[in-house]
Formats: sequence, C-alpha cells, structure tokens
Amino acid sequence: MAGDPFRPVDEEARGLARRLRGEARHGALAVLEPDGQPMVSRVALAPEAGGGFLALVSDLAPHTAALRSDPRAGLMVGEPGRGDPLAHPRLSLRVTAAFVDKADFAETYLEAQPKARLYIGFGDFHMVRLSPVSALLNGGFGQAYKLTPVDLS
Repeated sequence: MAGDPFRPVDEEARGLARRLRGEARHGALAVLEPDGQPMVSRVALAPEAGGGFLALVSDLAPHTAALRSDPRAGLMVGEPGRGDPLAHPRLSLRVTAAFVDKADFAETYLEAQPKARLYIGFGDFHMVRLSPVSALLNGGFGQAYKLTPVDLS
C-alpha cells in the first residue's frame, strides 16, 4: 500500500489554488440527483471573496432540483492547456449549496458573467452560493494537496 500522496500545504499551493479559484468562470458541478444517482454538468461561476462561488441555475436544469434535494456537491475548476490535460493544475472542491436572494448577488455575478444580463431576470433562474468544505489541489505531476476553506480565501 502506498503512503500518503499529499504534500504539506505551503504558500505556493495556496497561491495556485487561489489563482485557479479566482480565474474560474465555469466549472464541472457534480450533484446527486433525487434518485441518488450522480450527475455532472457545466455551470457558469462568479468567484466570491472568502473562497466560494456564485452560480445562476435554472429550474430547467436537473442540477437545480438535485441541489434543492441535497446541497452537497463537487465542483472542479481549472482549464487544461496544450498537451496532456492531466498535466495542468485543477482544483476539486467539496461544496455546500445554498439558494440565496438573486437580487442581493446579481451585480457580483454579472461582473464575472456579463452576458447573463440577458436572462438573469427570468423567473426560473435562481442564485446559488457554493461554499467550500474542503478541496484537493492537483498542481501537476506529484503536486497534490489537501486544502481547507481557509487556504482558499
């Protein structure tokens, strides 16, 4: 059995995680559907101060019902570049979703997602805050870290 593959968290790892989080404008959101089956979808994001994200979700999207049923979710951010996509840094977060008043967070969201101005006012769209519980940072080969919400803020 192999030893713990995770390195001790240092300022370089924290900085990379914060950069990935701060640059993220979309991510892969993993939820548990009401029947217990997992599902992944892409969502547009707005990073928030403190380490979390805002997402605008529609009643037409299955992930909205899933988050209402079970607020536990996973979120992956980080863009692959040229070459091997597994060689590029990525941040996998365990998050808790909370539906918040869209009017209170619309401007923050629209700063990151200006095109959403076309539909943010639609009645079937809702604002969700995705608050980190923990995270795994893969900074490249041999660079894995377990992070806390404090490491992200």
